[in-house]
Amino acid sequence: MKKLDPSELYELDPDRPDLGGAVLVQALDGFIDAGGARKLASDHLLEKLPGRVLARFDHDQLFDYRARRPIMVFAKDHWDSYDAPLLALHLLHDEQGKPFLLLAGPEPDVQWERFTAAVEQLCTVLGVKRSIGLNAIPMGLPHTRPVGVIAHGVPHELVEGYEPWVETVHVPASAGHLLEYRLGEAGFEAMGFAVHVPHYVSQSAYPAAAAQLVREVAKAGSLQLPVDALDEAAVATRVSLDEQVAGAPEVAEVVKQLEEQYDAFVSGRGRSLLDESELPTADELGAELERFLSEQPRPE
Repeated sequence: MKKLDPSELYELDPDRPDLGGAVLVQALDGFIDAGGARKLASDHLLEKLPGRVLARFDHDQLFDYRARRPIMVFAKDHWDSYDAPLLALHLLHDEQGKPFLLLAGPEPDVQWERFTAAVEQLCTVLGVKRSIGLNAIPMGLPHTRPVGVIAHGVPHELVEGYEPWVETVHVPASAGHLLEYRLGEAGFEAMGFAVHVPHYVSQSAYPAAAAQLVREVAKAGSLQLPVDALDEAAVATRVSLDEQVAGAPEVAEVVKQLEEQYDAFVSGRGRSLLDESELPTADELGAELERFLSEQPRPE
């Protein structure tokens, strides 16, 4: 069987600068994104930093339209617009003018291996040294405590200083995780961060987690990245959550128990942040809090 050329999946702008040693940030939509943190961080960087599209992927080859139908607008008597999927490699510049790359858009539904080979090809052509993946996962943690981070990568020196989360665990794959794995195999520095989002707010925007992702990228990529707007949104969200929780004693009690469990873990007295033996079950906790918070007006 003839092996298809990965370069047929994308169109690269011939007018490209020398990016030797650049960082690639990859933030693909589609996999778990608690609190929308990955999407918030990606959109924030695209909005706040100067840049342009450097390469576009052929979504006709990668996208399942019937599984994720794009939006069209019908205006009175005609079709007015079509929101076509955009999976692209963006060339951005940080606040000091340093270039880096951001891979953003819908996670491919098919051809994952060919897609990762295409990104590897682009990394080689553009001189990328390190990739940084962004993720956000729901955890049994209170919103009143700092956002936690799981770091992973190869070589191991990239994540020195970060506490490991678990020894070994089986999880569903994503195109972003496979990309990190394949880039590591190919000899690139490949790492990623997953921020913890309180699972009772995982269906709403949680800018505090997005701000933490941006900070981790800035640190790992030696970049100067804006974060003020996300911090301001995080403060407003915290105030709103505090008011909502204060108005529901049963929810306040659960948050208090989560705080005690978190504090015990941090002080070394607790076994694990995942130990819920003295708390309601995950289903009970999530159902009760999501039910309550879904009835409240969402913060902007």
